[in-house]
Amino acid sequence: MRIVNAAGRLGLLGASGVVDVAEASGGRFSPDPQAAYDVWPDLLEWAGGMGEDVAARPLVQAELGAPAPWPRQVFAIGLNYLDHAEEAGIDVVPDSLVVFGKYASAITGADAEVEIPPGSVDYEAELVVVIGKRAHRIDATDAWSHVAGLTVGQDLSERELQLRPPTPQFSLGKSFPGFAPMGPALVTPDEFADPDDLAITCTLNGETVQNSRTKLMIHPIAQIIARLSETVPLLPGDVVFTGTPAGIGFAREPRLLIKPGDELITAIEGIGSIRTRFR
Repeated sequence: MRIVNAAGRLGLLGASGVVDVAEASGGRFSPDPQAAYDVWPDLLEWAGGMGEDVAARPLVQAELGAPAPWPRQVFAIGLNYLDHAEEAGIDVVPDSLVVFGKYASAITGADAEVEIPPGSVDYEAELVVVIGKRAHRIDATDAWSHVAGLTVGQDLSERELQLRPPTPQFSLGKSFPGFAPMGPALVTPDEFADPDDLAITCTLNGETVQNSRTKLMIHPIAQIIARLSETVPLLPGDVVFTGTPAGIGFAREPRLLIKPGDELITAIEGIGSIRTRFR
């Protein structure tokens, strides 16, 4: 199943276009995309029995918002690809997760324009997980049963605030308005041959700057969810950014920073792509 936020309304994406869930269900489900995760099992059951003759409208890419626009919690994992840890100058990758937060007000959609704040703005292509069932102190072997689906994300970062000495501000540096674009759809895990091995790419003004596979994560998705749940209950609709591979602009020589007029395309195999423009 593919869930979309189409002009602020919950939709199911199929071959014929977008089905408005609230209309098709006769009001059984809310049009609010975020509300879907609080009734996720019921929504899955209903969608599985929906006929093929349900009215659909054409997909408009520019209308696609984030599939989880207002999560209660947004987690992000740092240094989760070995090549990225190496380019960041980390000699020993910690066994435990490197965790920080992004604030929900940073979330935007699949075709967004983002204002560049003062400083050094960088890109980080990421696979994003949305939680579908509460998870607290669960085992990694059970983690995927708590996942609603996967989507494409960018962990945009203003490096000067993020790394400011003597007290770095990771969460603030990564939470300016528009610094968490997501989309174009939320894809349920059963849609993938292997949800742990997906191609992930990022292009800046047409030049490929990141090109990797999610199987190269140091901590795979199930492990991330289980370890986060040891401390924090993960709630339906929560969002987890799972880390970025090598190729970030701040680690290049010379540095490749985002400037007004730039266009960033982030794509993940089996999900699609998002476009972020900057002013």
